[in-house]
Amino acid sequence: MSDLLWQKPGVTVDAEIQAFLAGDDVLLDREFFLHDIVASKAHAEGLQRIGILSEDELGALSLELDALAADFRSGAFELDARYEDGHSAIEARLTERLGDAGRRIHTGRSRNDQILVATRLWLKEKLARIDALCIEVAGIALARAQAEADVPLPGYTHLQRAVVSSLGMWWAGWAEAYIDNARRARDTHAWIDANPLGTAAGYGVNLPLARDEVTEALGFARLQVSPLYAQLSRGKFEMAAIEALGSATLDLRRLAWDLSLFTAAEFGFVKLPPQYTTGSSIMPNKRNPDVVELMRGSHASVAAARSEIEHLLSLPSGYHRDLQTSKGALFHAFGKGVPALALLPDLLRNLEWNQQRMQAAIEPSMYATDLAIDLAKQGVPFRDAYKQAADPQRWAGGDPAASLAARISPGAAGDLRLDVLRARLDELIETKQDA
Repeated sequence: MSDLLWQKPGVTVDAEIQAFLAGDDVLLDREFFLHDIVASKAHAEGLQRIGILSEDELGALSLELDALAADFRSGAFELDARYEDGHSAIEARLTERLGDAGRRIHTGRSRNDQILVATRLWLKEKLARIDALCIEVAGIALARAQAEADVPLPGYTHLQRAVVSSLGMWWAGWAEAYIDNARRARDTHAWIDANPLGTAAGYGVNLPLARDEVTEALGFARLQVSPLYAQLSRGKFEMAAIEALGSATLDLRRLAWDLSLFTAAEFGFVKLPPQYTTGSSIMPNKRNPDVVELMRGSHASVAAARSEIEHLLSLPSGYHRDLQTSKGALFHAFGKGVPALALLPDLLRNLEWNQQRMQAAIEPSMYATDLAIDLAKQGVPFRDAYKQAADPQRWAGGDPAASLAARISPGAAGDLRLDVLRARLDELIETKQDA
């Protein structure tokens, strides 16, 4: 490992203790490294504004930071065990190449606000991706709801046959869910879109840092003003982003459950695209919905990460080294959740329904609720109508198409209000941010 930034003369660094302190920071910081470089460029520009760096030094630093980013992307520079973390790697490279200019780059900032700003930039990028995926899912679901609006599908409660439903209702439910999920990701993006750079170790510095200009250069919507709150927000903002992801993966889990059930031979309603199934290692007859099952399981990682960070934040104000361990949970959540969500659009676009099997699963008892409501419309008190409709002899002769057409409460099969959902989705698309 290179010399530590904080190492004092005469103090021997114990290798075992240092390995524990560093943990897997170098590996985790690879995720943030390019964002750290971007923030370092903006910080250098701010230092030049207040006279800490000359124009020539700023130019040299900017060029070297660009070169470091290019080397990192190509693999020519590797963030590895030579460095304590990504922040020290940047400073070491700049010092090696530029001497005093590299040694000046850390003026007015701490590794605390370095990781805060790099994380914030990373989270904005991830939330924009979630937003886009949710919009795509909602659009596919709406299109299929329109095309398959009147196709009968058994509706279940308690996994028991309940009432006649439709593909229109099934698709519309997921469309509205993912419109809301996109909105939540966007609202969270707006909430965390605040620049913490320039708050240093949580108490500011005795320099007139150009924080407003750096905020604008980095594309943040506003300045995170209080240095103390910048530290308090670490973990809190990460949890909010994980919750936005979790909103989408929670719905993904339930949607995947539907598909897992519907593909079972006992249902036989759905045929998955072949690339979303795998074979058994021992049973030649099997095609298993493994991809859907792993998509279903992805929410566990997201939920666990949120819980891990929440438990970690049992801390007083100010910076504490415990916060270093939040990075692993954050990467695990997004590393599992976003790839699972990214597989959903093509799955929904290409799955096929077996309408014959769906029709065959609709049995006479599923018209009982319609009958009770019809009797109530004729003036029979509902509780009496309920008792009369419980008689199996009255269930004969039901028709799925008629049942669906008569279900005219707003949002139900006879009045899906897809135009309302389309308007909400279009509003999101029209106001989509470039993040």
